[in-house]
Amino acid sequence: MYAVTDRLIKQIHASPRMAVIAVTGGGAQTLSWLLRVPGASNTVIEAVAPYSEAALRDFLGSQPDQAVSGETARAMARTAYRRAVRLRPDDRPVTGIACTASIASNRPKRGDHRCHVAAWNDTRVTTYSLVLSKGLRDRSGEDTVVSMLVLKAMAASYGIDFGLSLDLVEGEEIEVEVVSYDDSLEAMLAGHVASVVVSPDGAMSADAAVGGAILSGSFDPLHAGHLELAKTAEDMLHSEITYEISVTNVDKPPLSDQETRARTGQFKGLATVVVTNAEVFHKKAVLFPGRTFVIGVDTADRLVDPRYSGDSPSAMLMALDETRRSGCSFLVAGREQNGTFRTLNDVPVPGEFAEIFSSIPEAKFRSGISSTELRLAGRKG
Repeated sequence: MYAVTDRLIKQIHASPRMAVIAVTGGGAQTLSWLLRVPGASNTVIEAVAPYSEAALRDFLGSQPDQAVSGETARAMARTAYRRAVRLRPDDRPVTGIACTASIASNRPKRGDHRCHVAAWNDTRVTTYSLVLSKGLRDRSGEDTVVSMLVLKAMAASYGIDFGLSLDLVEGEEIEVEVVSYDDSLEAMLAGHVASVVVSPDGAMSADAAVGGAILSGSFDPLHAGHLELAKTAEDMLHSEITYEISVTNVDKPPLSDQETRARTGQFKGLATVVVTNAEVFHKKAVLFPGRTFVIGVDTADRLVDPRYSGDSPSAMLMALDETRRSGCSFLVAGREQNGTFRTLNDVPVPGEFAEIFSSIPEAKFRSGISSTELRLAGRKG
């Protein structure tokens, strides 16, 4: 068997795609097959076996309703995918592969011997479910079938023809469930991926790394003041600027697909924009560790106002601490409000967090353009 599986695994290792693989209850042979063929470091970012109930709960971040189910396999694959995004060495495409199984053991089992395998990438999740004929194989034999199914799921995610037999018997049939999205933005709006980078030419990349500083806003509409602020921040930080739009907002309804595409379309030919579901900055910081966020003084006010943290001073401080622990900081632009030009000096930043806030001098940037006023003017027109 090694000869035929090795040929397939060599093709997998030759692919640019990488994976995090998580198995529990069965399928562990896949790991040894992958690792025994030279070139595994090209493919395997991490391989884990959260075998106990506590380990599985820790891996998922919550207690699954049922350990062996398609839903749990998908949750494991999603977690594996997100770990792959975080741990990959560059922007190579990644897949999260997961298996949860209940197979023959040293004690009889009342339920079916079964497995669920899932493969999660940026635009698709595919789940494979198989019930094994009870009593036909010993544990090793059942685990071989399960492991081959994991390898089949991995090959399919890599776009490689599996071409091998699982040696299933009459009555054993693999059920396949596929959920796919037309593009990365649709996948992000569905919560399948965490972010989408849209390049000036309109090309999309799911969960891609973002360099430089980030200028967040609703950009409804994008105007000269935004562009001027970006240029000022770019000069001060000696860093490129990426714009960020969150489709969810603390104070407003979520953006529709149509509205999201319209807003990102404003940047075509101008700049890179990243679209997220992160409605607050400590969530943005987790997505983009080590980045500087360029914000206005009104946003800085909200960051240190407990009213925007559920009226909880401790929650506000915890959000700032999470931002700091992510290595992020804020560059604050002043703004005229009620006839007074306010700057970072007017914001009551807690002393222990002063280090993560810095100011854009008024002499470098002062814009009176308001998106709200532009929207109202447009409606009147």
